[in-house]
Amino acid sequence: MQRRHFLQTTAAATVLPTLLGGLPISAHGFAPNLFELTGGATQTDRVLVIIQLTGGNDGLNTIIPLDQYTNLMRARANVAIAQNRVLPLRGATGIHPAMVKVKNLFDNGQIGIVQNVGYPEANGSHFQSTDTWTSAADSNVLLPSGWGGRYLNNEYPGFPVDYPNAQAPHPLAITIGSVASNVVQGPVINMGMAINSTSSFQQLLTGSVDTAPNTLAGHELTFIRQMVRQTDVYSTTLQQAAARAQNLSPLYPTAGVNELADQLKIVAQLVAGGLQTRVYVCSLGGFDTHSSQVDTGDGNTTGEHAKLLSLISVALDAFQDDLRRLRVQDRVVGMTFSEFGRRMVSNSAKGTDHGEAGPMIVFGTSVNPIIHGPNPTIPADATFVDNLPMQIDFRSVYASILKDWFQVPQATINALLPSSVGQFPYVPVIRQGTVTGSTPAAELEVTGFSVFPNPARERATATFECQGGHVQMVLRDVVGREVRRVLDRAMPQGQCQVPVDVSGLKAGLYYCHVREGQRVSARSLSVL
Repeated sequence: MQRRHFLQTTAAATVLPTLLGGLPISAHGFAPNLFELTGGATQTDRVLVIIQLTGGNDGLNTIIPLDQYTNLMRARANVAIAQNRVLPLRGATGIHPAMVKVKNLFDNGQIGIVQNVGYPEANGSHFQSTDTWTSAADSNVLLPSGWGGRYLNNEYPGFPVDYPNAQAPHPLAITIGSVASNVVQGPVINMGMAINSTSSFQQLLTGSVDTAPNTLAGHELTFIRQMVRQTDVYSTTLQQAAARAQNLSPLYPTAGVNELADQLKIVAQLVAGGLQTRVYVCSLGGFDTHSSQVDTGDGNTTGEHAKLLSLISVALDAFQDDLRRLRVQDRVVGMTFSEFGRRMVSNSAKGTDHGEAGPMIVFGTSVNPIIHGPNPTIPADATFVDNLPMQIDFRSVYASILKDWFQVPQATINALLPSSVGQFPYVPVIRQGTVTGSTPAAELEVTGFSVFPNPARERATATFECQGGHVQMVLRDVVGREVRRVLDRAMPQGQCQVPVDVSGLKAGLYYCHVREGQRVSARSLSVL
């Protein structure tokens, strides 16, 4: 066996996780290039939490298009949530009743929804689609490396030797509850490192490892032992951070009841404890709901899918409450993703099969608390093979978070997310001004801002509460270019209704931005 093949196929499999709060934790090694990529060069303390919903979440039963209900019931009557049980979010969009706590977070400005997210030429395979999401490659390009691993390998081919060090004492990325993510897979080895506390104290002090046997695989074994030795150091760092902070929220369920809440509880503790980690990866499985997705009766509001959505809702609510009590809420944003959505038409087993596009949830006090993109369209004659088409490429969300949250230069983003389509359209998932401005996030929102009808054909109406001052309202395309200036003058105090002329615009997704002094908001607007 060649060394390259051995390391590529076994590095991730041989890492040994330690336990923190009863959960295994894998730490992905620090490298200055990725530190720079995620804002470390500017000494940022911002954190990104990624939650993978493994199995392919049914987006149509999660974020529900209320304006499509007739056709929705035709397509999936045996699983669709009864319309009178759906919780309204904004306009013609609702959410599953099991996610009442997420709805409350949305109403309080801590949740954003990105609709119809996917990638071109989607693949219905769990493995291949997950590879696409984690590698950020085009679906017809098979890259064994992840975006983080490629950067790490290019800059630090000798990793993990001599890490951590005085300049880089903490891991940059942490996966809780699983082995090293493909995001940090390099071309030769997996750059992710697991935490283990079984090596001797003397080996931790000297950096030595046990002598390998004099066999053909001896040097590979030495390398693996070096990885284990390094993860012991990171384990100590994690334990020290955990000892400096205690969770404060009473909203967490009892340990073991909610797997995702248990993971996020650890994230909150480590962030508050001063760990300099920038990216956390959590996960929740069980979303491959081919059968028994709902229980019979009660408007299809109960069942396996409802239980999973409730776990997400309770976990995010407790996490945000804990971050607030720990006074680190403005440092953390997060997002969910699943490898694909489900098909429009349900099957006879009260389930749904592999589809294409689905929604993403972004969360935190710094997210733009709007619904990005129009509701999905359900045709009256939908068939079993029909899928929800992608309207927003998932890499647009990645790129926008890197740009607005971590302040990554566009040239670096383009290199990180290579694609035949070029630069990805901008989606403002982060509230403008929260990173670069000095005004607190809560003071930036324009009260009561909405645009209706949405979608619109010729004209829409924007409504908002004006404080009495100069107001600017513009329409921007998905790239961020101004396509029409709607308003640019002083407005009286009180509720304002402004006509928005969309005649002559190409059909597609736009964003209506309104600004009054330090207050600014944006709403998506679909033009038919």
